[in-house]
Amino acid sequence: MSQPLDLAAVRSFENLEFLARQLVEGFITGLHQSPYHGFSVEFSEHRLYNPGESTRHIDWKVFARTDKLFVKRYEEETNLRCHLLLDVSPSMYYPAPGHDKLRFAVLCAAALTTLLQKQRDAVGLVTFADQIELQTPVRSTTSHRHTLLLTLQQLLERPAAPRRATDVSGVIHQIAQQIPKRSLVVLFSDMLGRNPEEQTASLAALQHLRHQQHEVLLFHIMDRATESEFAFAERPYLFEDVETGEQIKLQPAQVREQYRAAMQQYEQELALRCGQYRIDFVPVDIREPFDKVLYAYLVKRGKVR
Repeated sequence: MSQPLDLAAVRSFENLEFLARQLVEGFITGLHQSPYHGFSVEFSEHRLYNPGESTRHIDWKVFARTDKLFVKRYEEETNLRCHLLLDVSPSMYYPAPGHDKLRFAVLCAAALTTLLQKQRDAVGLVTFADQIELQTPVRSTTSHRHTLLLTLQQLLERPAAPRRATDVSGVIHQIAQQIPKRSLVVLFSDMLGRNPEEQTASLAALQHLRHQQHEVLLFHIMDRATESEFAFAERPYLFEDVETGEQIKLQPAQVREQYRAAMQQYEQELALRCGQYRIDFVPVDIREPFDKVLYAYLVKRGKVR
């Protein structure tokens, strides 16, 4: 496993692009053949033309050399369509500028964008909080990758989002209705809601994607030490809800046991539901290396076993 990268060092487009390439180096084994039939094809070989069929694919250059009619045969190349859904809500700016969940997610998205484009897969980006902020086309060109990386870079440079709610379920339901073709949907989110009802709604939305025959890969991005284990030093803290501004002052020991139990129950429920819906669930800690994200994607696509 590689060492964790310094998230705070990713401050320019050049650095972002370099790190994205660095992350995918060694993972790419060449172009892959898609298990699905689609729009992207690659020339394979010639066959003799059969009278009466369309002349659309006749190779006229070969005809000029041989005085015989040959038709170009094509084989289906990759036609994966991937939608990267990036949660940019206020909670994604936790725990600190330069080391937050959003920066981690952006670099992961940049790496997957680079990997997908190198494999000639089509990729698009959606950013959202309480609603969709940005939704790009889904394309496989180098210029499109460049545009996506610039967009991701802009996310790194903007200040923390103002207080507002997160509507993971509403956005996912909307995306599920908009994607016309079977696709891979990759979601980067902490999946945090204000109450159990919101969390249940988010799970139902993920099921909607599966109902629409999309493959789904969920990267559950957290700062595990503080958000799961509540590992704060024993002193008074003023905790603030970044979405509502609600504040509470307490000593961590006062609520640690109950907090851990509630988070463990929620994460277990999330993993269980994803398993039932055949959604690939990958818990990610921003303090760990990025390798886990790329490996999870490659396993999903059958590139490594």
